[in-house]
Order: sequence, then C-alpha cells, then structure tokens
Amino acid sequence: MFYREAGDFKTSYKEDNQTFPIKFDRYRYYAVMFLAFAVVPFIVNDYWVNAIFLPFLIYSIAAIGLNILTGYCGQVSLGTGGFMAVGAYACYKLMTVFPEVSIIIHVLLAGGVTAFVCILFGLPSLRIKGFYLAVATLAAQFFLVWLFNRVPWFYNYSASGQINSPERTVLDIAVTGPNTDAWAKYMFCLVFLTFCALVARNLTRGSVGRKWMAIRDMDIAAEIIGVNPLKAKISAFGVSGFFVGIAGALLFAVYLGAAEAGDSFGITKSFLVLFMIIIGGLGSIFGSFAGAAFLVLLPVLLKNVLVGTLGWPTDLAAHFEFIIVGGLIITFLILEPHGLAQLWRVAKEKLRLWPFPH
Repeated sequence: MFYREAGDFKTSYKEDNQTFPIKFDRYRYYAVMFLAFAVVPFIVNDYWVNAIFLPFLIYSIAAIGLNILTGYCGQVSLGTGGFMAVGAYACYKLMTVFPEVSIIIHVLLAGGVTAFVCILFGLPSLRIKGFYLAVATLAAQFFLVWLFNRVPWFYNYSASGQINSPERTVLDIAVTGPNTDAWAKYMFCLVFLTFCALVARNLTRGSVGRKWMAIRDMDIAAEIIGVNPLKAKISAFGVSGFFVGIAGALLFAVYLGAAEAGDSFGITKSFLVLFMIIIGGLGSIFGSFAGAAFLVLLPVLLKNVLVGTLGWPTDLAAHFEFIIVGGLIITFLILEPHGLAQLWRVAKEKLRLWPFPH
C-alpha cells in the first residue's frame, strides 16, 4: 500500500515533471544514495570493490554514454572500446605531462578529448545510418587500437608498450596506484558516476533529449518539424564520447592500474557495453545501471557456483557464461526489446494498480 499516488497532488509544472513523482520512489532514491555514500565505504573490502563495485560503477558510466548515442539518438556504435582507449591514453598523457594538476581535472579533460574524437568519427552519421554507421564505428575501434599500439608517443616510448597509472591523490588521499585503499577508489568512481547520471538524466528529459529521440524515431520527420540533424547527432556523439572517455580513464587509472590497447580495450569491450544496454534497456538511464549490474554480477555468480561449488573447470565455466549471455540477448530482443528497464517499469505499474483491476 506504500506505492500509491493518492494524496500526491501536483500544483505546478515542476512538480508534475519531477523524476520521482511518487513519494515512495523519492524516499527509496534517498535511501540508496545514503547507503552508497555513507554506509558502503565503511564496510567494503578489496574483494568487493575490485570484483563488483568498481566494474559496476565504471561500466555504468560507459553504458550511460552508449545509451545516449544508441538508445536515445538511434545511432548505432560498435567503437565503444576504442573510445574508452582514447579516454585512458588521454588521461595517461595528462597525468605524466601535468603531474601537478588534480586527477579530477585529468579525468574530465580525458572525457573532453574523447568527445572530440567521437565527434570526428560521428561525422559520417550525417550521411549514413544503420548498418553502415555501425561499420564506420567498428572501423574507428580497430583504427584507434592500432594507433595506440603503433605510435610510441602515446605510451611514452615504453619498451613493453604498456601504460601504467602514476599515484595521484585527492585531498591527500591516494585514489590511484598500488597503495590506494579500497574505499577511496570506490568513492572516487562513485562521485563520477553520480555526476554523469545526473547530467545524463537532465539532458534526456530536456529539449536536447527530445531532439535526440525525434531523430531516433524518424529523422526526416524530425527535420521537417525543425530539429537540426547536424546539431542533434553531433551533440549525441559528443556527450556519449565524454561519458565513455571518463569511463575509460577510470578503468585505466583507478581499476586496472596498467593497460594495453589491444588487451584492455579490444572489440570485446565494445560488445560488452553494447550487451549491457541491450539487456538493461535502450533509451533508459536505469537500464544502463541494470545492464551493467547484470553483466558484472553474472560472471562472479557463475564462477562461485560452477567453479567453487560444482567444481567445473574455469575455462568451461567461462564458455558457459558466453552461452548464457548470448541466450539472454536473443531472449530480450525477441520477448522484451526494452530490457530489464521495461520489466521494472511494468512491475511498478502493477504495484500502482494492485489489487484493483484498473
């Protein structure tokens, strides 16, 4: 009986347009934020942070970025891994060239560099779309990985061709490097995820988001009613690249600590983020969180059950994971194209009506 709108009267457009119109939703949101910022940092350990929380936080940022481009604007992209590599290498160069500048500025600037690169590779979207645009972004994936592997300047002429994250601090607390505490890495990534989610939520609910969705639904009709396809598509590529670049910088600097373009940002990374938004739900910020949580928790769960409990070989469990993910993608595409976000939306509608028939 808590999930009801009875008594929630709106007296202004601002109240009617709020993200959580039902009080119970707002209280649940505040409770989750309180737990994330005030409780989890005091109880997490290295295993929980490195195995679950950091991948979830970082991939959620990348999923939000790709969802803006593909889910909201309808521009298919298979180059997410390459754009994450741009963010990682940009952050690395900034950290080594300007060591006195805060790591926060480095991560944001890495997102800006990635946005610029993403816009360059998004220019073909003005003339092509669909499968052809997917091939163009796939070409960007392979070109960027090749570039970072073949040009020694990007990895500071290291003999191994690998980039390593220097130790950096925020308020005299280490957030990168081998001596970083688990809670510090968690809080650093959580702040960036909160920032990105708030920006994305407000953009998608405003005029910019409506232009993206108009281009997604029917670009010719959108142009007829006054939407500029150039600005809409380029802004989607830019915002998406900014978020994906931040995710790549955090993945390298905070989570991995060291990276190599081909191994850390290969084509599998692009498909992983794409699967997240397909399973979570296209055109939904919550779907980005749901898809990232699902694909981060699934390998951990399968490893504990299949390897730890049933004693399966590790390689067999890994192949079984691919089978499950592939089957789920096919299932969602056929039965529920809008993913976990739509299932959650339907469940909330049922709660609003239960036990009444209508």
